[in-house]
Amino acid sequence: MARFGNTQGVSRPTGVCASTGEPLSPHEPAMATLCDREEDEGFDRLDYSIKAWEDGKRPERLFSHWRYTVPDGDKKKEIGIDDTVLADLFERLADDERPARIAFRYILALVLLRKRKLKLVGRENTDDGEIWLLQCKGVEGEPVRVKNPGIGEEEIQDLSEQLGEILQGDF
Repeated sequence: MARFGNTQGVSRPTGVCASTGEPLSPHEPAMATLCDREEDEGFDRLDYSIKAWEDGKRPERLFSHWRYTVPDGDKKKEIGIDDTVLADLFERLADDERPARIAFRYILALVLLRKRKLKLVGRENTDDGEIWLLQCKGVEGEPVRVKNPGIGEEEIQDLSEQLGEILQGDF
């Protein structure tokens, strides 16, 4: 497995409410969360029914959350990733120096570049490696700095697939 594989990355959705243990129904709204793991630098994804969420059920170590519609398990999943969620995750990871989080932020930057929400305006070589200078669309000022973790094409594909599975059919 790649060095940034799922053991350090993000757990995948289970289709079950983390509070009640009941299956989440296809086509119904639910809440997805990313929570910091205690034992490593990855995230756990936990899903909650809207009722459980509205009743105040929240996970420990909550990092991020978003509302989504539960996909139909019988159909091929179409991934539509909400730009606001991507940008929020990208910003929240800005100061995190853990290798898996740097790689995850780098993948988010690649997605945001592809969606034309960010623009590459330069690169710097430092003792720690290459730093990408990115400008947010429609924002003036200092560029955002993103460390290129030096991951290969196979690892980029693995992390991209993880991101797709984390946010599967969520919008």
